[in-house]
Amino acid sequence: MDQKKFYITTAIAYTSRKPHIGNTYEIVLTDAIARMKRMEGYDVFFCTGTDEHGQKIEEIAKEAGITPKEHVDKISGEVRRIWDAMNTSYDYFIRTTDDYHEKVVQKIFKKLYEQGDIYKSEYSGMYCTPCESFWTESQLKDGCCPDCGRPVKPAKEEAYFFRMSKYQDRLMKHIEENPDFIVPESRKKEMINNFLKPGLQDLCVSRTSFKWGIPVDFDDKHVVYVWLDALTNYITALGYDPDHIGENYKKYWPADVHVIGKDILRFHTIYWPIFLMALDLPLPKQVFGHPWLLFASDKMSKSKGNVIYADDLVKLFGVDAVRYYLLSAMPYAQDGSITYEMFITKYNAELANTLGNLVNRTVAMANKYFGGEINAASTENELDEDLKNTALSALSGVVASMDEYKTADALQKIIALAQRSNKYIDETMPWALAKDETQQARLKTVLSNLMEAIRYIGVLLLPFMPDTSASILEQINAPGSDLASLETFGTGAARKVGTAKALFARLDEAETMKKIDAEIVQPQIAAAKAEQKSEEKPEGVAMIGIEDFAKVELRAAKILTCEKLKKSKKLLKLMVNDGEGERQVLSGISQWYAPEDLVGKTIVLVSNLKPAKLCGEESCGMILAADCPNDDVKVLFLDDSIPAGAKIR
Repeated sequence: MDQKKFYITTAIAYTSRKPHIGNTYEIVLTDAIARMKRMEGYDVFFCTGTDEHGQKIEEIAKEAGITPKEHVDKISGEVRRIWDAMNTSYDYFIRTTDDYHEKVVQKIFKKLYEQGDIYKSEYSGMYCTPCESFWTESQLKDGCCPDCGRPVKPAKEEAYFFRMSKYQDRLMKHIEENPDFIVPESRKKEMINNFLKPGLQDLCVSRTSFKWGIPVDFDDKHVVYVWLDALTNYITALGYDPDHIGENYKKYWPADVHVIGKDILRFHTIYWPIFLMALDLPLPKQVFGHPWLLFASDKMSKSKGNVIYADDLVKLFGVDAVRYYLLSAMPYAQDGSITYEMFITKYNAELANTLGNLVNRTVAMANKYFGGEINAASTENELDEDLKNTALSALSGVVASMDEYKTADALQKIIALAQRSNKYIDETMPWALAKDETQQARLKTVLSNLMEAIRYIGVLLLPFMPDTSASILEQINAPGSDLASLETFGTGAARKVGTAKALFARLDEAETMKKIDAEIVQPQIAAAKAEQKSEEKPEGVAMIGIEDFAKVELRAAKILTCEKLKKSKKLLKLMVNDGEGERQVLSGISQWYAPEDLVGKTIVLVSNLKPAKLCGEESCGMILAADCPNDDVKVLFLDDSIPAGAKIR
């Protein structure tokens, strides 16, 4: 009988900068799934890699005074170093600058063009460089990119487009007929309601305004635009070629699951399936859009000193402790949270106190009371039976949870078994049994049952904490280390266990936080300040003449009314008197000011600014405010004695 195949991928990491702990979560999550599938007997192919083209990378390299290739070589190496440091078991690491990938992408582009799915036209709209995305005016949010919230700029250029609408109905039908194609369910609803039902626009798949990309070989003014290049890595990594299908492609495609962040779900569940339909290739069986890992409830920022990198945590706590936190603290569908304090608390409570203490004292008792000799596990009373049932329940629960990629649930079941085992020690009191010569047989049964529960823990931890699993199984000299060995509680003959070794030493929170602040947080803040200072060069300021400044009309204006704009979290809608009448002005200051605090105030108004539409409302002017430290903003208020309409010069 042929071995079952399982092909799993991460999204390929974008090589703009070193990945932080939130980016690292994805590779660790995928690794845990891949390891579990191998334990279940699957022939697994686990693919990851780096996405290395695009305008953003070209600009970063230019600022650094190096070539784009030098930049991506450095960052791709950094990504791979961190993936290896996290003990991930990927089978293939693809780079989109690999010669094979680039040649196949050119063939795919040409094939789609020749069959009429790609056509040449002109793009005119708004462009977000960080997201490598084009947007129409109606798609913008508060005048900014709807994905990342950063400013966009007008762009107009010749481009090739992919006919997305041609395949829209077919994709919708596929999603309806395959309810598990997009998980979790909330992500599927988001894709259908926000993108498919409103109708798909044709997708820009080439650019001419930068050069760092794969050239369109029949029109060298153009480079292939990021998503057609990046997404095809999942098949080029297997040796796919329109002219020659590789053996790995035949063996592993379609992918069983693409593991990706929720922010790029649209590209993987709409663009990618449609590209595959156009190529007449099978679609992946499933796309799992995982949530984000936030610092407390904020996005990570160097200037705040809250960017956490996996390699820094590994130096402090060890690789398996980091893997454990990522896999146990992240919910299935909602965003997760991390702070150093949360990490230390979880480490002490679950790894040091519950797991480490259980293994250490059980092995130590076996050596103390019986020279390390233990029998096969057996049940004599309800306590023994309950421990056995908890172990068997943990096995089935972990497998079921991992089938749904719910790593936090799986680990909770393993920790619950460790907690039950610690309670079993308190209930049976081996130290008291050891004092009674007539209870020696019972003592040996208790320790044998504990060793068997610990063996279950050691085996089940393998996908999540490989080194810890190996250490536990070595200490107890376990007879089996695969899932099949856990089918019966109490297998194995009498044996001698090894020496007790501490798995996780308890941390002093105050001392650990001092070390983190000195070695990580403060250097990070200092580096961010130095970086900001280097960017504030006088020669970088655009100088203007007095005639340019004279074009700007500044007037005093009194705020008559103010309210929050319902369609926006950032904007306030103000009605002001500028001395000549009333006008409506929108201002993105709701984070810093309540509407009632502004009514009656006199402010500085740019009164000759062209009207602009924001969230469907017209804004006729701009209020002046100052950027202050710690992400604060202060509106410039004028003395009430200055009349509305007074010119400021």
